Amino acid sequence: MSYKNKLFPLLRRLVRLDFTPAASYSSSSAMEDYQKLLKTKVCIIGSGPAAHTAAIYAARAELKPILFEGWMANGIAPGGQLTTTSEVENFPGFPDGINGIELMDRCRAQSHRFGTEIFTETVNTVDFSTTPFKVYAESKTVIADSVIVATGAVAKRLEFTGSGEGANGFWNRGISACAVCDGAAPIFRNKPLAVIGGGDSAMEEATFLTKYGSMVYIIHRRDSFRASKIMQQRALDNPKIKVLWNSVVEEAYADETNGRVLGGLKVRNVVTGEVSNLKASGLFFAIGHEPATKFLGGQLELDSDGYVVTKPGTTQTSVRGVFAAGDVQDKKYRQAVTAAGTGCMAALDAEHYLQEIGSQEGKRD
Repeated sequence: MSYKNKLFPLLRRLVRLDFTPAASYSSSSAMEDYQKLLKTKVCIIGSGPAAHTAAIYAARAELKPILFEGWMANGIAPGGQLTTTSEVENFPGFPDGINGIELMDRCRAQSHRFGTEIFTETVNTVDFSTTPFKVYAESKTVIADSVIVATGAVAKRLEFTGSGEGANGFWNRGISACAVCDGAAPIFRNKPLAVIGGGDSAMEEATFLTKYGSMVYIIHRRDSFRASKIMQQRALDNPKIKVLWNSVVEEAYADETNGRVLGGLKVRNVVTGEVSNLKASGLFFAIGHEPATKFLGGQLELDSDGYVVTKPGTTQTSVRGVFAAGDVQDKKYRQAVTAAGTGCMAALDAEHYLQEIGSQEGKRD
């Protein structure tokens, strides 16, 4: 039975327009099935700046979007990577900065205010083979005329003593995964800093940090970089950058005068086994990101690193009617404000697509 043939009798029973008894549907099962099967013009998957900006624009366009914000999807609470950040100082409109969790709470409240229906469930699979599209969450199935994928990308982090969160870790208290986001913070000014990595991102972040730190150490576990030659040379030629080859971090420890922040690192040379102390007030992971695209099941075109490929100048993916916004399709900038910008683009692209297929004018049932 198609979803329409099944749903319409259920709706009639729910509004008490159909009094014919039916053995196959009790009132409780009818309500349960109705709750599981929903229909929308726009379904948004994600919970960060891209997802909520898309939701705000779609809701204001009276598209009545449904948004799945996930439940600890990719190990992160609803709100995305900003929920793991303390102070956000580079998002426009907040001259004194704003806590990352508070910023995302405000974005969520704005989405909800304009009529976005938000479910705290993780999308497990999708079906983009036919239209309308199907989005399967933990207890609900959504039939959608268009879909916006805004699931983000998670920064890869290393695990060693002191690298985590909480009282015994220095995450967000000296350890970060985004130099551009956090490098200008007062605690890093004129202090020795360190970057872990060997690719273009590590070279770029180390060079960026020289604007603020007294010295920047690149810690790399091998004896050569995998970064492009031009990026390597730029870093190696910088007098404020020093490379620690064949080295890994084994421990992060507290500052002697302020035990709440990072003071240094224990670094082991993988060739000699020697462990040395490196004074550093900041440590930045630059070992890549993992885009949240596994749930797509290969139904959208991805690049070699797993990011969704979009057509230049748009958010359109390889499947017409499916759009991608934010870090899930952006491996270069990865900023909250750029994610929000592409979220706006995705909502407008989806609206134009819906106008083309006549959904808004009721030409589709």
